[in-house]
Amino acid sequence: MQTFSCLSTQTLAWTHRGQDPIHLNPRLLNSTFMLRSSPLVSAVSTTPPPPSTPLINTHHSLPPDQVELFKSLESWASQCVLPFLKPVEQCWQPQNFLPDPTLPFDEFTDQVRALQDRTAGLPDDYLVVLVGDMITEEALPTYQSFLNRLDGVRDETGASLGPWAQWIRAWTAEENRHGDLLRTYLYLSGRVDMEMIERTIQYLIGAGMDFGTEHNPYLGFVYTSFQERATFISHGNTARLSKESGDPVLARICGTVASDEKRHENAYAKIVEKLLEVDPTVAMLAIEDMMRKRIRMPAHMMFDGRDPHLFDHFSVVAQRLGVYTANDYADILEFFIERWKLEKLEGLTGEGKGAQDFVCGLAPRIRKLQELADEKARKKASSGVEFSWIFGKDGVNQD
Repeated sequence: MQTFSCLSTQTLAWTHRGQDPIHLNPRLLNSTFMLRSSPLVSAVSTTPPPPSTPLINTHHSLPPDQVELFKSLESWASQCVLPFLKPVEQCWQPQNFLPDPTLPFDEFTDQVRALQDRTAGLPDDYLVVLVGDMITEEALPTYQSFLNRLDGVRDETGASLGPWAQWIRAWTAEENRHGDLLRTYLYLSGRVDMEMIERTIQYLIGAGMDFGTEHNPYLGFVYTSFQERATFISHGNTARLSKESGDPVLARICGTVASDEKRHENAYAKIVEKLLEVDPTVAMLAIEDMMRKRIRMPAHMMFDGRDPHLFDHFSVVAQRLGVYTANDYADILEFFIERWKLEKLEGLTGEGKGAQDFVCGLAPRIRKLQELADEKARKKASSGVEFSWIFGKDGVNQD
């Protein structure tokens, strides 16, 4: 799991079918959402430091017939979703990429020195993004609890044998390797302040996260589809940058993590694809709802105990390096419009058709509005920011 959030709620101040932009579709949700407004700072959005006001009133809005729909899809999930998982014996493990502690001491320390030699050339701003990616991955307990709050698919006992529960646990197990590997690699590099990073992880898990999906699996699976694709893009870009900076091993690590995220994206996108087939209007309304609220980065509550705007500053660096930008956000939206064939979707009610029009016309608006965000990001970057993760050095200005 990784980066992803784009525009502040003020930038979404367009209307649709004469409705207020935060109008909710009653067929999808029966609760009142309260969107938190945040200033337009960067392409990856901004949020106050913890503690923070929840995005929504938590409410179980999924009617019984839709809960039953997910139960009826269990056989389909077994056949079409679980195969996206890999058997443990076929999965890579962090140790495959790290110095081997079973070697004689001299050989092991030689491997550590080689790792440190490779990472010596990594720029500070790249390290900021890599650390932010790793911290996001390390907040995995929150992501599993998020999936286990979704009605109709949760792991009721903690060891349920149903396919939805199996997916949640096995997906978590696969994702768990990402943070373990990146954290150990950064630790061995000697380039980062691990104590401050560890504090940030503890703050982040303790603060929790609100994705704006409440207990609704329609919303939840739209979110995870977008989030996994964003992670795939972000890790792919960090792979490219590490190769350019002279660390081919780290490039292979980031590329391998990106490959996992792509596989997980395909699974979640396939679930949404199925929902669009069996319940097109409600699924289309869910996509509209998440687009109106915007997809937010899982680590938007990031805090190190010092910088109350740590996520904002991290986002500026990610934007400037091209690791993840607002154009990527718009590209992802266009990708899913094509993959899910949203423009050609049939069998919608009038309200569903309105949602279809809104979503299919949204990407150009995002690109246009983002020009303002880019200018804000450039001005913010020029001020310089000291990151505790890299011993208080400036991670924004890199001359």
